[in-house]
Amino acid sequence: MIDKTEKTIGSSFDVVGIGNAIVDVVTKVDESIFKKLLFNKGSMTLINEDKAEELYKIASNSIQKSGGSVANSLACISQLGGNAGFIGRVRNDHLGEIFTEEIRKSGTIFETPASSDGPSTARCLIFVTPDAQRTMCTYLGASVLIEPQDLNLSLVRKAKILYLEGYLWDNPAAKKAFIKAAEISKRAGRKVALSLSDSFCVSRHRKSFINLVKDHIDILFANEEEIISLYEAPTLNIAIEELKKNCELAVVTIGKNGSILISNNKEINIEPFVFGEAIDTTGAGDLYAGGFLKGISSGLNPIKSAKIGSICAGHIVTQLGSRSNIDLLNLVNKHINT
Repeated sequence: MIDKTEKTIGSSFDVVGIGNAIVDVVTKVDESIFKKLLFNKGSMTLINEDKAEELYKIASNSIQKSGGSVANSLACISQLGGNAGFIGRVRNDHLGEIFTEEIRKSGTIFETPASSDGPSTARCLIFVTPDAQRTMCTYLGASVLIEPQDLNLSLVRKAKILYLEGYLWDNPAAKKAFIKAAEISKRAGRKVALSLSDSFCVSRHRKSFINLVKDHIDILFANEEEIISLYEAPTLNIAIEELKKNCELAVVTIGKNGSILISNNKEINIEPFVFGEAIDTTGAGDLYAGGFLKGISSGLNPIKSAKIGSICAGHIVTQLGSRSNIDLLNLVNKHINT
C-alpha cells in the first residue's frame, strides 16, 4: 500500500526533478495525414520555432497539457500522494501559463521564474496514429535555458531523490546545473536518478553519459534501445551486464513485454499490467519512473516499486496524453499485492 501524505513546501520532498518544461500538444491523426508529415513513426525529432508553429496549426482538436518527461514523472508522484518539486524554465507566454497551471494543479511544487524575453515556451507536438504509436516533434525553446543559478538549492537538499532528465544534456549550461545539483544531493546523503530520455540523445553524448552514470547516478531509467546505444552493445543482455558494473539500481523497459529490474547485481523480470487496449504510448516510461521513484522514496523494496511503475505505465497507455485521468493511488493500492 502507498499512503497519501500531506504536502507542504517546508517538509522533505520525495523527489525533486530538473527537466524540460514542455507543453504537450497531443492530437490523433490517421495514416494518410501522418504520411504527409514525413516523420519516422515512433521517433522524436527536434524542430525549430517556425516548424513548431506550422505543426501547431495542423494539430487541430488537440489536447494541450503540461508535459516534459521528468515533469510527467513528478506529476505521477504527486498523484500517488508524494511530495514532488520541479525545476525547469518557461517563457511568460500562453503556453508557459498552461504549463505552470497544469503542473501546479497536479500538486507538484514549481517556482522557477518565467523568462521575460528570449525563446517561447517549449512544446512537443505529439501525433498519435491508430496503432497507438506516438511520433513527437519537439521545440525546446525556453526550456533549455536552465542554468546553475536557476536551481532552487533548498528543494534539491530536501529531496530524498534528485531526478535528472537526459534531454537537457544537449545544453552546456543545463549540464553544469545537473552536475552542481547532483553534487549537492550527494553531499546531503541523497540519491540521484537519471532518465536517458532518447537513444539519439544517448548517441550524441555517449561518453559523458557513461561518466555521469558511473560517477553520480544511483538509479537509472532506460528503454532497450537507449541502454544498447549507451554501451554500444550488440544485444540487450550484453548491455545489461555493462550496466551492472556502473549502477546499483536500474530499470530497463522493454515495451509490451514489461521491464527488467537490476538490483543487487541481479536481473528481475517485471511483468506488464494490462488494463485495456493501448491507444497512446506517450508518457509510459515517464509514469513508470514516477511510480518506481514514489515506491523507493517511500521505503518500499525495488521489486514492489517496479510493480507500482508497471501499474502506472499500464494504465497511461489506455488514455490519450501523459497525465492520468483517474485516481492513480487507488489503482495502485488495488493491484499492488497481485
